[in-house]
Amino acid sequence: MSGTVTSPAPAVDLFAPVRSRIGAIVGLAAVGAAGTVVPLVAVVELARTLWPAVEGLPVDTGRVWAIVAVAAVALPASFAATWGSIMVGHLADARLQRDVRTRLLDLLGRLPLGWFGRRSSGSVKKTVENDVSALHHITGHAVHDLVVAVVVPVLSLVYLFATEWRMALACLVPLVLTIVLYAAMMAGSRDQLVRYDESVERLNSATVEFVHGIAVVKSFGQGRRRHAGYATETDRFLRFYRGWMGETATMQTLVEVVTAPAVVLAWLAGSGAWLVGTGTVAPVDVLPALVLGLGLTAPLLQLGYTGQSMRGALQARDSVVRFLQQPVQPQPDRPVQPVGSVVEYAGVSFGYDDTRRVLHDISLTCRPGTVTALVGPSGSGKSTLARLLPRFHDVDDGRISVGGADVRDVATAALYAEIGFVLQDAHVLRTTVRDNIRLTRPDADDEQVEQAAVAARIHDRILRLPRGYDSVIGADAHLSGGEQQRLTIARALVTDAPILVLDEATAALDPDSEAAVQDAVSALAVERSLLVIAHRLHTVTGADTILVLDGGRITERGTHDELLSACGTYRDLWVRQERVRERSPEPVVSGEPGAAGVNR
Repeated sequence: MSGTVTSPAPAVDLFAPVRSRIGAIVGLAAVGAAGTVVPLVAVVELARTLWPAVEGLPVDTGRVWAIVAVAAVALPASFAATWGSIMVGHLADARLQRDVRTRLLDLLGRLPLGWFGRRSSGSVKKTVENDVSALHHITGHAVHDLVVAVVVPVLSLVYLFATEWRMALACLVPLVLTIVLYAAMMAGSRDQLVRYDESVERLNSATVEFVHGIAVVKSFGQGRRRHAGYATETDRFLRFYRGWMGETATMQTLVEVVTAPAVVLAWLAGSGAWLVGTGTVAPVDVLPALVLGLGLTAPLLQLGYTGQSMRGALQARDSVVRFLQQPVQPQPDRPVQPVGSVVEYAGVSFGYDDTRRVLHDISLTCRPGTVTALVGPSGSGKSTLARLLPRFHDVDDGRISVGGADVRDVATAALYAEIGFVLQDAHVLRTTVRDNIRLTRPDADDEQVEQAAVAARIHDRILRLPRGYDSVIGADAHLSGGEQQRLTIARALVTDAPILVLDEATAALDPDSEAAVQDAVSALAVERSLLVIAHRLHTVTGADTILVLDGGRITERGTHDELLSACGTYRDLWVRQERVRERSPEPVVSGEPGAAGVNR
């Protein structure tokens, strides 16, 4: 095998594309925050400048007008800078969301197909949609709020200590109390958030289970019991949430009391009155604390109000980073082009983790124009073996080749041009029937689409839809499971891949649908290499080679007649299935005599 591009999980910097804009947010927010302090300082300085007039002394009118001019410039500049900071923040958020979603979608395109089978669409949606949306708070609000929460108190305290340090110390008391109370309130919040997420997940699972299973449980008279289970989980969540909110509500109330303007004003006025009464400070020196002291805790209070959103945004950031650090499927640095369509497994072994092997030393060959069937007990490794061919996963040991080229050395696009697959669960998109069929080959014309539909025995059903091939699945086109399966077979036919993998395409279908799907499968077998996973043995009696898997090993191989004569696992499976069929005879279905798919 030639070299492949592999590397450890890279470090991920989500905010690299908007780093310069975050710098602009910080700068503008700092200017805006300073601009809110300057007018207050101007009021104090104006009072201090005019104070001599109270004592009948002359006033420096030039200084008065200079102070007024500074305040007149600072106030609109503050508004403009604050508006600019918020605007740049939201523009940066839009850029960040586009970049992160693009990176996530690119990653999804480079992950091995087997990755998707181990995860629900809901978990992917949570990362790609919910978590990315939650990042909005960081760039859109948190950076601006954090800068304001730092700049306003710092500038105010610098001025207060420069004018009267004793009153500045009095101003520090509410500020320090606020910080201490917030720290106490947030202690253990990370663990509580983890418990909250776990509680919500359990509640969601109980809700989904109850809603989806209500028809079944009610039919067996178990509706009350299942409802009790849902109610128990709801009560458990409410007890946890009530306890958590009860703990934080007391601290939050104390914070709001300490930071309330009336309380802060009373404290500063009392402190100032005591200092003036003792002759320590002049009355005019109390004014700076009374004017600026009220605004010291307000930015911190704003951060507290948005703390939950900030914690959620940070959790979302960590979730997105972990998602982006997942290893992608290795790609060849020097791709090889297959020559022909012979499939060969040579000494293949594979396990989903390091502790348990699923397949052991598998060797087989599939040649063009032949059908190779994989049969065996549930859990024997049939699906895993078949899905290694289109690289749902990569083998641990051995080699899988197509046309003499190791599948790991073939570029992804070239590999999927050689291999098509129809899985047990048909996947159709909410788009037109026509686009669903030519999903893997967008340039296919209408004639090619219809020819594939005819071969897949789905053309007549499509014509009965309200708008034929232009009907949208899920809107004005509603297809049964068997019809959807035939649609995916038509999709495989349009692809015109010389190798096809069919993973129990008829396992869950009724006899009529099975007969139609098997007719469609017959069309695939012409001049192609077919690797078929069979649950119902009677559907593969005509296969060129039947491989029996048991415990992840090929224990028997041969034709149907040869395996029956061998009196091994295959014969045991055949006898058991025939007994079931005799007890539950299938209705006679219309179709060609050889409609058993590979029974040619």
